[in-house]
Amino acid sequence: MTNDRSFLRTTRRSLPIALLRARETLMAPIREMLGESGVNEQKWRVLRVLHELGPLELGQLATEACLLQSSLTRMVKPLEGEGLVTRHTPPEDRRKTVLAITEAGVALILRHSARSADIFARIEAEFGAERVELLLNLLDDLQRLDLRKGGAEP
Repeated sequence: MTNDRSFLRTTRRSLPIALLRARETLMAPIREMLGESGVNEQKWRVLRVLHELGPLELGQLATEACLLQSSLTRMVKPLEGEGLVTRHTPPEDRRKTVLAITEAGVALILRHSARSADIFARIEAEFGAERVELLLNLLDDLQRLDLRKGGAEP
C-alpha cells in the first residue's frame, strides 16, 4: 500500500464532503423546527412533495422525496397512523400504492410554513438571493450528470 495521497483531493475540497457539510448547515435549523412537531426530515420531505404535487405512486414519491423506495415503504404505516397521509390501491393496477396528504398533513405543513420561510429568508440574506439561485441552478445541472460506470462521458 502506498502513502502517496497526491491523487486525492483534500477533504476540504472534496465535492461529496462539501455537499454533506453544506446540507448539515442547512438542515440544522430545519431539524430544530421539525423537532417541535415530532416529524423527522424524511417525513417532512414526503409531506412537502405530496402537498406540492398531489397524490403519487410510491416509486415516484420516493424519487421526488430523495428516499429509497424501501425506506419510504417502511414510513407509510407510521405516516398513516399519525393521520398525515392516506394510502390506496388503484383498481386498474393492484400492484401500485398511491399516497395522498391528509388535512392533518397539510395543517402540519402550514404550521411550519412561516418558520420555514424565515429560515430560507435568513439563508438568502446571509448568502445572497442571487447566489442561492445560482447554487440551485448549478445543483440542477450537477443532478443531470450520469457518473455511473458506463454512463455518458462528460
